[in-house]
Amino acid sequence: MVITSDSTTRAGAGNAAGSSPTPPAGVDVPRGLKGVVVTQTALGDVRGREGFYHYRQYSAVELAERRSLEDVWHLMVFGGLPDTAARAAFAARVAPLRRLPAGLGELLPALARAGRSGGALDGLRTALSLAGAARGVAPLYDADEAARVDDALFVGAVTPTLVAALHRLAHGLAPVEPRDDLPFAANYLYMVTGAEPTAAQVRAIERYLICTVDHGFNASTFTARVIASTGADLVACVVGAIGALSGPLHGGAPSRALDTLDEIGGPERIDPWIREHVLAGDRIMGFGHAVYRTEDPRSRLLRAVAEDFGGGLVAFAVQVERRVVELLAELKPGRELHTNVEFYAGVVMELCGLARDMFTPTFAVARMLGWTANILEQATDSKIIRPSARYVGPPAPQPVPAP
Repeated sequence: MVITSDSTTRAGAGNAAGSSPTPPAGVDVPRGLKGVVVTQTALGDVRGREGFYHYRQYSAVELAERRSLEDVWHLMVFGGLPDTAARAAFAARVAPLRRLPAGLGELLPALARAGRSGGALDGLRTALSLAGAARGVAPLYDADEAARVDDALFVGAVTPTLVAALHRLAHGLAPVEPRDDLPFAANYLYMVTGAEPTAAQVRAIERYLICTVDHGFNASTFTARVIASTGADLVACVVGAIGALSGPLHGGAPSRALDTLDEIGGPERIDPWIREHVLAGDRIMGFGHAVYRTEDPRSRLLRAVAEDFGGGLVAFAVQVERRVVELLAELKPGRELHTNVEFYAGVVMELCGLARDMFTPTFAVARMLGWTANILEQATDSKIIRPSARYVGPPAPQPVPAP
Protein backbone atom coordinates (compact mmCIF):
# COMPACT_ATOMS: atom_id res chain seq x y z
CA MET A 1 0.00 0.00 0.00
CA VAL A 2 1.17 3.53 -0.77
CA ILE A 3 -0.12 6.44 1.25
CA THR A 4 0.55 9.94 -0.01
CA SER A 5 0.21 13.32 1.61
CA ASP A 6 -2.10 14.28 -1.27
CA SER A 7 -5.05 11.97 -1.90
CA THR A 8 -5.40 13.13 -5.50
CA THR A 9 -4.46 10.51 -8.07
CA ARG A 10 -3.14 12.08 -11.24
CA ALA A 11 -2.37 9.01 -13.31
CA GLY A 12 -4.63 10.16 -16.11
CA ALA A 13 -3.68 13.84 -16.06
CA GLY A 14 -2.80 15.32 -19.43
CA ASN A 15 -4.39 12.55 -21.51
CA ALA A 16 -6.60 14.71 -23.66
CA ALA A 17 -7.10 13.94 -27.35
CA GLY A 18 -3.90 14.17 -29.34
CA SER A 19 -1.61 13.67 -26.39
CA SER A 20 0.67 10.72 -25.72
CA PRO A 21 -0.84 7.32 -24.89
CA THR A 22 -2.33 6.77 -21.47
CA PRO A 23 0.48 5.90 -19.04
CA PRO A 24 0.28 2.85 -16.79
CA ALA A 25 -1.93 3.22 -13.75
CA GLY A 26 -0.03 4.70 -10.82
CA VAL A 27 -0.09 7.16 -7.98
CA ASP A 28 1.96 10.34 -8.09
CA VAL A 29 3.79 10.96 -4.83
CA PRO A 30 5.89 13.85 -3.51
CA ARG A 31 9.42 14.26 -4.80
CA GLY A 32 11.88 12.26 -2.76
CA LEU A 33 8.98 10.08 -1.47
CA LYS A 34 8.52 12.55 1.39
CA GLY A 35 5.71 11.36 3.65
CA VAL A 36 5.10 8.19 1.65
CA VAL A 37 4.63 4.99 3.67
CA VAL A 38 6.07 2.03 1.77
CA THR A 39 5.95 -0.77 4.34
CA GLN A 40 5.42 -1.67 7.98
CA THR A 41 8.21 -1.99 10.52
CA ALA A 42 8.51 -3.09 14.14
CA LEU A 43 12.01 -1.61 14.53
CA GLY A 44 11.14 1.97 15.42
CA ASP A 45 9.87 5.30 14.19
CA VAL A 46 10.64 9.03 14.09
CA ARG A 47 7.93 11.44 15.23
CA GLY A 48 9.35 14.65 13.88
CA ARG A 49 6.70 17.08 15.12
CA GLU A 50 7.18 15.80 18.67
CA GLY A 51 10.97 15.68 18.53
CA PHE A 52 10.90 12.01 19.49
CA TYR A 53 12.17 8.74 18.05
CA HIS A 54 12.30 5.21 19.35
CA TYR A 55 13.83 1.77 18.86
CA ARG A 56 11.02 -0.76 19.08
CA GLN A 57 8.98 0.30 22.14
CA TYR A 58 11.71 2.30 23.90
CA SER A 59 12.83 5.91 23.60
CA ALA A 60 16.15 5.87 21.74
CA VAL A 61 17.46 8.72 23.90
CA GLU A 62 16.52 6.92 27.10
CA LEU A 63 18.26 3.78 25.81
CA ALA A 64 21.40 5.84 25.13
CA GLU A 65 21.28 7.23 28.65
CA ARG A 66 20.57 3.97 30.48
CA ARG A 67 21.70 0.93 28.48
CA SER A 68 24.81 -0.36 26.71
CA LEU A 69 25.30 -0.57 22.96
CA GLU A 70 25.25 -4.36 23.17
CA ASP A 71 21.83 -4.20 24.85
CA VAL A 72 20.48 -1.99 22.07
CA TRP A 73 22.01 -4.22 19.39
CA HIS A 74 20.30 -7.22 21.01
CA LEU A 75 17.03 -5.29 21.08
CA MET A 76 17.19 -4.46 17.38
CA VAL A 77 18.04 -7.99 16.26
CA PHE A 78 16.05 -10.13 18.69
CA GLY A 79 13.22 -7.81 19.72
CA GLY A 80 13.92 -7.47 23.44
CA LEU A 81 16.43 -6.11 25.92
CA PRO A 82 18.61 -8.85 27.41
CA ASP A 83 18.72 -9.87 31.05
CA THR A 84 22.06 -10.49 32.74
CA ALA A 85 22.48 -14.02 31.37
CA ALA A 86 21.41 -13.08 27.84
CA ARG A 87 23.72 -10.05 27.90
CA ALA A 88 26.72 -12.22 28.73
CA ALA A 89 25.76 -14.79 26.12
CA PHE A 90 25.36 -12.13 23.45
CA ALA A 91 28.72 -10.54 24.27
CA ALA A 92 30.38 -13.96 24.06
CA ARG A 93 28.71 -14.58 20.72
CA VAL A 94 29.72 -11.35 18.98
CA ALA A 95 33.22 -10.76 20.39
CA PRO A 96 34.93 -13.46 18.25
CA LEU A 97 33.21 -12.06 15.15
CA ARG A 98 35.32 -8.90 15.41
CA ARG A 99 38.34 -10.70 13.97
CA LEU A 100 38.98 -10.48 10.24
CA PRO A 101 38.53 -13.57 8.05
CA ALA A 102 41.80 -15.27 7.11
CA GLY A 103 43.73 -13.47 4.40
CA LEU A 104 41.69 -10.28 4.48
CA GLY A 105 44.23 -8.35 6.55
CA GLU A 106 46.81 -8.75 3.80
CA LEU A 107 44.54 -6.90 1.34
CA LEU A 108 43.69 -3.92 3.53
CA PRO A 109 46.88 -1.87 2.89
CA ALA A 110 46.04 -1.66 -0.82
CA LEU A 111 42.46 -0.65 -0.03
CA ALA A 112 43.66 2.00 2.40
CA ARG A 113 45.98 3.48 -0.24
CA ALA A 114 43.33 3.40 -2.95
CA GLY A 115 40.68 5.03 -0.76
CA ARG A 116 42.87 7.63 0.89
CA SER A 117 41.06 10.59 -0.65
CA GLY A 118 37.68 9.37 0.58
CA GLY A 119 38.77 8.03 3.95
CA ALA A 120 37.89 4.72 5.55
CA LEU A 121 34.33 4.78 4.22
CA ASP A 122 35.48 4.22 0.64
CA GLY A 123 37.65 1.27 1.57
CA LEU A 124 34.94 -0.17 3.79
CA ARG A 125 32.70 -0.93 0.82
CA THR A 126 35.30 -3.15 -0.79
CA ALA A 127 36.59 -4.56 2.49
CA LEU A 128 33.12 -5.69 3.52
CA SER A 129 32.56 -7.29 0.10
CA LEU A 130 35.79 -9.24 0.54
CA ALA A 131 34.85 -10.18 4.11
CA GLY A 132 31.45 -11.42 2.94
CA ALA A 133 33.03 -13.47 0.16
CA ALA A 134 35.55 -14.99 2.57
CA ARG A 135 32.75 -15.91 4.96
CA GLY A 136 30.58 -17.29 2.17
CA VAL A 137 27.58 -15.08 2.91
CA ALA A 138 24.65 -16.53 0.98
CA PRO A 139 21.85 -14.56 -0.70
CA LEU A 140 19.04 -13.73 1.70
CA TYR A 141 16.71 -15.58 -0.65
CA ASP A 142 18.61 -18.84 -0.06
CA ALA A 143 19.47 -18.44 3.64
CA ASP A 144 17.32 -19.47 6.57
CA GLU A 145 16.61 -17.14 9.46
CA ALA A 146 19.43 -18.46 11.65
CA ALA A 147 22.00 -17.97 8.90
CA ARG A 148 20.75 -14.45 8.21
CA VAL A 149 21.10 -13.52 11.89
CA ASP A 150 24.61 -15.01 12.02
CA ASP A 151 25.62 -12.95 8.98
CA ALA A 152 24.06 -9.80 10.44
CA LEU A 153 25.98 -10.18 13.69
CA PHE A 154 29.20 -10.84 11.78
CA VAL A 155 28.81 -7.68 9.69
CA GLY A 156 27.97 -5.56 12.73
CA ALA A 157 30.95 -6.92 14.68
CA VAL A 158 33.60 -6.83 11.95
CA THR A 159 32.79 -3.34 10.61
CA PRO A 160 34.53 -1.45 13.47
CA THR A 161 37.64 -3.61 12.97
CA LEU A 162 37.72 -2.81 9.26
CA VAL A 163 37.10 0.91 9.75
CA ALA A 164 39.82 1.21 12.39
CA ALA A 165 42.34 -0.79 10.35
CA LEU A 166 41.72 1.19 7.15
CA HIS A 167 42.08 4.47 9.02
CA ARG A 168 45.34 3.50 10.69
CA LEU A 169 46.84 2.07 7.50
CA ALA A 170 45.98 5.26 5.59
CA HIS A 171 47.96 7.21 8.21
CA GLY A 172 50.99 4.91 8.15
CA LEU A 173 50.08 3.06 11.35
CA ALA A 174 49.75 -0.66 11.94
CA PRO A 175 46.22 -1.98 12.62
CA VAL A 176 45.36 -2.83 16.22
CA GLU A 177 43.84 -6.25 16.89
CA PRO A 178 40.41 -6.27 18.56
CA ARG A 179 40.16 -7.28 22.19
CA ASP A 180 37.47 -9.68 23.34
CA ASP A 181 37.54 -8.28 26.88
CA LEU A 182 36.47 -4.78 25.87
CA PRO A 183 32.85 -3.82 25.14
CA PHE A 184 31.95 -2.62 21.64
CA ALA A 185 32.50 1.12 22.12
CA ALA A 186 35.70 0.77 24.14
CA ASN A 187 37.11 -1.74 21.68
CA TYR A 188 36.37 0.58 18.76
CA LEU A 189 38.18 3.55 20.30
CA TYR A 190 41.07 1.25 21.28
CA MET A 191 41.44 -0.06 17.72
CA VAL A 192 41.33 3.45 16.25
CA THR A 193 43.69 5.23 18.63
CA GLY A 194 45.90 2.35 19.81
CA ALA A 195 45.35 3.36 23.45
CA GLU A 196 42.77 2.21 25.95
CA PRO A 197 40.24 5.04 26.22
CA THR A 198 39.07 6.69 29.42
CA ALA A 199 35.74 5.76 30.94
CA ALA A 200 34.38 9.20 30.00
CA GLN A 201 35.38 8.75 26.36
CA VAL A 202 33.88 5.27 26.22
CA ARG A 203 30.56 6.37 27.66
CA ALA A 204 30.43 9.43 25.41
CA ILE A 205 31.09 7.54 22.19
CA GLU A 206 28.75 4.75 23.27
CA ARG A 207 25.92 7.23 23.73
CA TYR A 208 26.67 8.69 20.31
CA LEU A 209 26.69 5.24 18.70
CA ILE A 210 23.42 4.24 20.36
CA CYS A 211 21.59 7.40 19.35
CA THR A 212 22.58 6.90 15.67
CA VAL A 213 21.86 3.16 15.32
CA ASP A 214 18.60 3.79 13.46
CA HIS A 215 16.44 6.70 12.40
CA GLY A 216 13.43 5.69 10.35
CA PHE A 217 13.49 5.14 6.59
CA ASN A 218 16.38 7.48 5.84
CA ALA A 219 18.13 7.23 2.47
CA SER A 220 20.70 4.60 3.46
CA THR A 221 18.25 2.40 5.37
CA PHE A 222 15.79 2.52 2.49
CA THR A 223 18.61 1.65 0.08
CA ALA A 224 19.53 -1.38 2.18
CA ARG A 225 15.92 -2.56 2.23
CA VAL A 226 15.47 -2.09 -1.52
CA ILE A 227 18.49 -4.31 -2.15
CA ALA A 228 17.31 -6.81 0.46
CA SER A 229 13.95 -7.05 -1.31
CA THR A 230 15.75 -8.52 -4.33
CA GLY A 231 17.03 -11.43 -2.23
CA ALA A 232 20.66 -10.30 -2.53
CA ASP A 233 23.15 -11.22 0.17
CA LEU A 234 23.31 -9.14 3.33
CA VAL A 235 26.73 -7.68 2.55
CA ALA A 236 25.49 -6.38 -0.81
CA CYS A 237 22.70 -4.61 1.06
CA VAL A 238 24.98 -2.82 3.52
CA VAL A 239 27.49 -1.89 0.80
CA GLY A 240 24.68 -0.09 -1.02
CA ALA A 241 23.70 1.61 2.22
CA ILE A 242 27.27 2.82 2.74
CA GLY A 243 27.18 4.36 -0.71
CA ALA A 244 24.05 6.31 0.24
CA LEU A 245 25.54 7.35 3.58
CA SER A 246 28.65 8.73 1.89
CA GLY A 247 26.65 11.59 0.38
CA PRO A 248 27.23 14.96 2.11
CA LEU A 249 23.47 15.47 2.42
CA HIS A 250 23.16 12.28 4.47
CA GLY A 251 26.12 11.12 6.53
CA GLY A 252 28.84 13.57 5.61
CA ALA A 253 27.89 16.51 7.81
CA PRO A 254 29.59 16.00 11.23
CA SER A 255 33.01 17.12 10.04
CA ARG A 256 31.49 19.95 8.02
CA ALA A 257 29.68 21.24 11.11
CA LEU A 258 32.97 21.33 12.98
CA ASP A 259 34.56 23.05 9.99
CA THR A 260 31.92 25.76 10.39
CA LEU A 261 33.12 26.43 13.94
CA ASP A 262 36.67 26.69 12.61
CA GLU A 263 35.57 29.10 9.91
CA ILE A 264 33.85 31.36 12.42
CA GLY A 265 37.02 31.28 14.46
CA GLY A 266 36.09 33.10 17.66
CA PRO A 267 33.24 34.69 19.64
CA GLU A 268 33.70 38.09 18.01
CA ARG A 269 33.07 36.57 14.57
CA ILE A 270 29.87 34.70 15.46
CA ASP A 271 27.29 37.38 14.70
CA PRO A 272 28.88 38.76 11.49
CA TRP A 273 29.38 35.25 10.12
CA ILE A 274 25.83 34.13 10.89
CA ARG A 275 24.27 37.33 9.50
CA GLU A 276 26.23 37.03 6.29
CA HIS A 277 25.26 33.41 5.67
CA VAL A 278 21.63 33.70 6.75
CA LEU A 279 21.03 36.76 4.56
CA ALA A 280 22.74 35.02 1.63
CA GLY A 281 20.46 32.01 2.07
CA ASP A 282 23.42 29.69 2.65
CA ARG A 283 22.97 26.36 4.36
CA ILE A 284 24.54 26.25 7.83
CA MET A 285 25.89 22.75 8.33
CA GLY A 286 24.66 21.04 11.47
CA PHE A 287 21.35 22.93 11.48
CA GLY A 288 17.97 21.85 10.16
CA HIS A 289 16.53 18.40 9.53
CA ALA A 290 14.24 16.88 6.93
CA VAL A 291 11.93 15.34 9.57
CA TYR A 292 12.21 17.28 12.84
CA ARG A 293 10.22 20.48 13.23
CA THR A 294 11.52 20.97 16.74
CA GLU A 295 14.85 20.34 18.42
CA ASP A 296 16.52 17.10 17.29
CA PRO A 297 16.49 14.88 20.41
CA ARG A 298 19.87 13.46 19.40
CA SER A 299 21.35 16.95 19.40
CA ARG A 300 19.95 17.60 22.87
CA LEU A 301 21.51 14.36 24.14
CA LEU A 302 24.89 15.03 22.54
CA ARG A 303 24.96 18.62 23.79
CA ALA A 304 24.68 17.22 27.31
CA VAL A 305 27.42 14.68 26.55
CA ALA A 306 29.68 17.47 25.27
CA GLU A 307 28.95 19.67 28.27
CA ASP A 308 30.04 16.82 30.56
CA PHE A 309 33.50 17.24 28.99
CA GLY A 310 33.43 21.04 29.12
CA GLY A 311 36.19 23.20 27.69
CA GLY A 312 36.56 25.95 25.13
CA LEU A 313 35.31 24.03 22.09
CA VAL A 314 32.11 23.02 23.84
CA ALA A 315 31.44 26.52 25.15
CA PHE A 316 32.02 27.98 21.68
CA ALA A 317 29.69 25.43 20.04
CA VAL A 318 26.92 26.20 22.54
CA GLN A 319 27.36 29.94 21.94
CA VAL A 320 27.18 29.49 18.16
CA GLU A 321 24.06 27.36 18.45
CA ARG A 322 22.34 29.96 20.64
CA ARG A 323 23.18 32.85 18.33
CA VAL A 324 22.10 31.00 15.17
CA VAL A 325 18.67 30.45 16.69
CA GLU A 326 18.41 34.04 17.98
CA LEU A 327 19.63 35.73 14.79
CA LEU A 328 17.46 33.56 12.58
CA ALA A 329 14.42 34.64 14.60
CA GLU A 330 15.49 38.25 14.05
CA LEU A 331 16.40 38.02 10.37
CA LYS A 332 13.87 35.40 9.21
CA PRO A 333 10.86 35.68 11.56
CA GLY A 334 8.72 32.56 11.63
CA ARG A 335 11.45 30.28 10.33
CA GLU A 336 12.73 27.96 13.04
CA LEU A 337 16.09 26.27 12.70
CA HIS A 338 17.58 23.93 15.28
CA THR A 339 20.77 21.92 15.50
CA ASN A 340 20.62 18.38 14.17
CA VAL A 341 22.61 15.36 15.31
CA GLU A 342 25.68 16.30 13.27
CA PHE A 343 26.41 19.59 15.08
CA TYR A 344 27.34 18.14 18.46
CA ALA A 345 28.33 14.73 17.04
CA GLY A 346 31.46 16.30 15.61
CA VAL A 347 32.28 17.97 18.92
CA VAL A 348 31.80 14.73 20.88
CA MET A 349 33.84 12.63 18.47
CA GLU A 350 36.71 15.10 18.47
CA LEU A 351 36.72 15.12 22.28
CA CYS A 352 36.89 11.32 22.19
CA GLY A 353 40.06 11.40 20.07
CA LEU A 354 38.58 10.65 16.64
CA ALA A 355 39.97 12.49 13.62
CA ARG A 356 37.51 14.34 11.40
CA ASP A 357 37.95 11.91 8.54
CA MET A 358 36.59 9.27 10.93
CA PHE A 359 33.33 11.03 11.76
CA THR A 360 31.24 9.59 8.93
CA PRO A 361 32.87 6.13 9.14
CA THR A 362 32.00 6.11 12.85
CA PHE A 363 28.43 7.01 11.92
CA ALA A 364 28.50 3.96 9.63
CA VAL A 365 29.76 1.75 12.49
CA ALA A 366 26.63 2.65 14.46
CA ARG A 367 24.17 2.63 11.58
CA MET A 368 25.43 -0.80 10.47
CA LEU A 369 23.53 -2.27 13.43
CA GLY A 370 20.33 -0.57 12.30
CA TRP A 371 20.84 -1.46 8.65
CA THR A 372 21.31 -5.13 9.39
CA ALA A 373 18.21 -5.20 11.61
CA ASN A 374 16.22 -3.61 8.78
CA ILE A 375 17.62 -6.11 6.30
CA LEU A 376 16.57 -9.01 8.54
CA GLU A 377 13.07 -7.57 8.73
CA GLN A 378 12.87 -6.94 4.98
CA ALA A 379 14.04 -10.50 4.25
CA THR A 380 10.80 -11.83 5.71
CA ASP A 381 8.82 -10.06 2.94
CA SER A 382 8.92 -11.79 -0.45
CA LYS A 383 7.70 -8.71 -2.35
CA ILE A 384 10.38 -6.88 -4.34
CA ILE A 385 10.42 -3.08 -4.01
CA ARG A 386 9.82 -1.92 -7.55
CA PRO A 387 8.24 1.56 -7.92
CA SER A 388 7.45 3.27 -11.20
CA ALA A 389 8.56 6.50 -12.85
CA ARG A 390 6.53 8.85 -14.99
CA TYR A 391 8.08 9.24 -18.44
CA VAL A 392 8.36 12.91 -19.51
CA GLY A 393 10.65 12.63 -22.55
CA PRO A 394 9.76 13.01 -26.26
CA PRO A 395 6.59 11.13 -27.29
CA ALA A 396 7.24 7.54 -28.35
CA PRO A 397 7.41 5.71 -30.63
CA GLN A 398 9.07 7.86 -33.26
CA PRO A 399 10.74 6.63 -36.47
CA VAL A 400 14.41 5.78 -36.03
CA PRO A 401 16.35 8.02 -38.46
CA ALA A 402 18.60 6.46 -41.01
CA PRO A 403 22.33 6.59 -40.21
